[in-house]
Amino acid sequence: MGKIMAVVTADKQQVAGGAPIFFVKDADELQKVAFKLEKILDATTHDLENGTLILVDHKSSSS
Repeated sequence: MGKIMAVVTADKQQVAGGAPIFFVKDADELQKVAFKLEKILDATTHDLENGTLILVDHKSSSS
């Protein structure tokens, strides 16, 4: 199991705390922000298919 590093969403009602949340205005910005965070955090992006993407660090769980 990995650790959720960040959440990127276009729908504020889909999320509530637990990790940094980045709110975006549309699907295009959703992809751009998630791609940049993926590189910065060295994480993997997973699409929840509801206008929300999560960035997960799978490396930290292999101890």
